[in-house]
Amino acid sequence: MAQALPIRSDIHIHVEVVYAEQHSRPGQHVFVYFITLENRGYETVQLLSREWFIHDGNGEVAHVQGEGVVGEKPILEPGQRYQYNSFCPLAHTPGFMQGYYTFQNTLGELFRVEIPAFALRLPESNPRTLN
Repeated sequence: MAQALPIRSDIHIHVEVVYAEQHSRPGQHVFVYFITLENRGYETVQLLSREWFIHDGNGEVAHVQGEGVVGEKPILEPGQRYQYNSFCPLAHTPGFMQGYYTFQNTLGELFRVEIPAFALRLPESNPRTLN
């Protein structure tokens, strides 16, 4: 039985999401997400893989795993940032994504970093004004 990897919080993750209306159609809503990873720790680390759980508006969950991100396995020295963007098609909105990155330090020790949940929802056509 595989041992669970420790979860660390010294890699900060910031996510911004944009609805790509021009690439969407009924039944396939495309969301572009922009991710910034910042190494707030004291050691150099390398991102090895990602694992996503994509929840749609019908309660379905897609599980996606893969090496690196956008074809890269970035190395982050202390204080360094790495940015990338990708996209997610979603049949039923609203939804959300969450997951993990697996990293390795220079000693070969593996650890995970949680990717906090972020919403995949259509922009409001009639925004409400709060008084």
